[in-house]
Amino acid sequence: MNKSGRRMSEENEVHVVMLPWLAFGHMIPFLDLSIALAKFGIHVSYISTPQNIPRLPKIPPNLSQFIEFVALPLPQLESDPLPENAEATTDIPVERMDDLKIACDLLREPVKKVIAEKSPNWILVDFFHHWAADIARELDVPLILYIVVSAASAVFIWTPEFLAGEGQRQTRTSPQDMTVTPDWVDFPSQVLCRNHEAIAMYNLLYGARSSGIQDGARLTRMVQGCQAIVIRTCLELEADYLKLYSKITGKPMIPMGCLPPRKVEETRTIPWSRVFDWLDKQKPKAVAFVGFGSECKLQRKEIHEIAYGIELSGLPLLFILAKPHWDVDDDDDEVLPPGFESRTAGRGVVHIGWVPQREILAHPSIGGSLFHAGWASVVENMAHGNYLVLLPFIITQPLETRLLLEKGLAIEVERAEDGSFTRNGIANALQKAMVAEEGEALRASTKETADGIFANKELNHSYMKKFVEYLKDGVYEKK
Repeated sequence: MNKSGRRMSEENEVHVVMLPWLAFGHMIPFLDLSIALAKFGIHVSYISTPQNIPRLPKIPPNLSQFIEFVALPLPQLESDPLPENAEATTDIPVERMDDLKIACDLLREPVKKVIAEKSPNWILVDFFHHWAADIARELDVPLILYIVVSAASAVFIWTPEFLAGEGQRQTRTSPQDMTVTPDWVDFPSQVLCRNHEAIAMYNLLYGARSSGIQDGARLTRMVQGCQAIVIRTCLELEADYLKLYSKITGKPMIPMGCLPPRKVEETRTIPWSRVFDWLDKQKPKAVAFVGFGSECKLQRKEIHEIAYGIELSGLPLLFILAKPHWDVDDDDDEVLPPGFESRTAGRGVVHIGWVPQREILAHPSIGGSLFHAGWASVVENMAHGNYLVLLPFIITQPLETRLLLEKGLAIEVERAEDGSFTRNGIANALQKAMVAEEGEALRASTKETADGIFANKELNHSYMKKFVEYLKDGVYEKK
């Protein structure tokens, strides 16, 4: 039974509103969940902005009747407007991130109007929209918080400092506190920050924002205002962290499974035909995929060191780069080290710009993946048994990395105390993961976990089915 006392049976239509934060690492997982729910006949109204919706993956035609996109124009800031058509984190430099948050907060009333008109059974919302809890209460619609990172990360970034009521307490007073396991973790855990990551993580959670509210406070208010929390993981992978997060938040935790990417047709059109044709000629599990998504704003020195490292590894490579923000002259020759492409010609492909990553990672010739450890990319790689070589940069990426190290499912590129890394560190990590004898245990563990958890259709279907039952009945039965 839902918050309003309406029981939703198998025969009744269930309608959900989705409200993700304006980052593709959030919008795409929300869309993946929308598609998964649509397969069970759940109707979804997906709210985003006019520039973001066309950039999302296409809805399977047979499910289009269940998913409606609702485009709300992003309000312009009067004093210092965002660049034209900039409506996602990937469109703006890091220093404008707070301005995007201010603009997104101005969507509160338009979002409330949509929800009032749609009268959904549920609102599924991201960490960012703390005001959605007020909307849910005012309109008497139950709210579910959808966490798009691992349960281990969620446990680490819990901020009881922002709780309203008896649970409020001061636990972290400086960045140094981010380098140790939180005191609420009552089992052995490797999930914490290195020294060079601590300041950024502390500022992420507790730093003052021009929007007037810290990100940690946004998340805490969402937790307190929701009826339940759904998260993209499963008990077979993170049982301890899931149970602990439910304990410290006092909310039901609903693991929805890993939501492995659905099978899509390869994009054999120009310019991708040459990429897939080249992959077809490589041996199974032989190619190293290298890509850091659109959110990591890599500096020239970092790109060059990564390039020299994958060259030094001697492995067949597919190197994908988002267009760097500093390449103002659109001169791709300046992005990579001099002569890199000519020296690696024949054993690799380099591309600057967008790629059909899911299709590429599914190709049987991909063996290892050097990337940032974003949780969605972890799932995409593990669903195909690709060996993980991790070089985390921002947000929860360091925490996801430590979880995967804890599980014996990844190799992390070595960094110095200041966070710098070398080409030798890149080459060594790739070789260990993909070809060296000392990486045999990793490769065996990766295959076992991929087959047993990430690519296990029956297991993941059972989790999604349970979540759908919760949406229909409002009651979650724990395993």
